[in-house]
Parts: sequence; C-alpha cells; structure tokens
Amino acid sequence: DDLHTDAIDDAEDLNIIGVRMTMSYTEAEETSGVCGGPAGGQPAADTITGMTMHGDYNETASGSNNGDSGSHEVVSYWVNTSLIDDEIVMMSKGEIISQIDSDGAGLGPYTAEISVDAQAGNAPGGPLAPCDRTDDGEAVTYTIELIVFDYDIKPFFELVEEL
Repeated sequence: DDLHTDAIDDAEDLNIIGVRMTMSYTEAEETSGVCGGPAGGQPAADTITGMTMHGDYNETASGSNNGDSGSHEVVSYWVNTSLIDDEIVMMSKGEIISQIDSDGAGLGPYTAEISVDAQAGNAPGGPLAPCDRTDDGEAVTYTIELIVFDYDIKPFFELVEEL
C-alpha cells in the first residue's frame, strides 16, 4: 500500500510524533489423519514480525501465536516521549518544545512490512495412527496509525511567602 502523509488533509498542521502498527493473528495449522490424543502432538508457535519504517526511524517487533491466537504492536517515536505526561522542571519552554515537537519529522512516506515464520507442530503418530500437521502461514490483520501529539505548555510559579 501507498502510505504517505500526503493522503491526510492538513497533515503539515499535525505534530506527528510516531507510528504504531497493531497486528492480530490466529493459528492456521491443519491436521490430517488420526490426530486425537497424545499421538496427535501439539501445534507449534509461529513467529509474526512487523516492521515500520519512516526515514531514519525504523522499529521491529515480533510476537507469537503460541499455537493459538495472538497480537502485538510495533511503535516508533521520533520525539522525547519521557517528557509527555510529566511535570517538567528546570527546562525552558523552548527546550521542552524542541524535545516534544516533531517539527515536520512525521511528514512523508511510511513503509510497513509483516513476515510470518510458520512452523508445523509435532505429530509422533505412528504406523497405526498416522497424523500429519501442516502450517502454510497465518492470516494477519493489521492497522497502522500515526501518533499525533497536541500540547499546551503552561508555566508554573510557586510563590513562598515568609511572615
């Protein structure tokens, strides 16, 4: 897909500070033969890896369905998020803004990639109870969100009155 902030009205007016890709998936392993009981084995976990890229800002994260369903997210920021939701002392307003305002760094093209390392589980079976397991991949649903941060910096003055 073509992921670009040009597709967003007035994107240049937004303080885009990051990107988040959320992925959800289930186990698609299939069995054939006599796969009930201990001789049928267990499904194997598959590894789902997601990567987001925007300019010099790249992030990768992997998750596993552990033989069932799962989800995980990949998040990349290009501002100092440690200043968000905290009371900041000993910094000027300009210093704070330089740390939390992306200054247009969030504009432009984005790339997202998803890969799946599908594994078929074990199936000891045997000649009297053959069990075959296959796993050709997973269906991964995903959303990609731009993280926009609006801020208002208010100075705080503490007045101490001595009597």
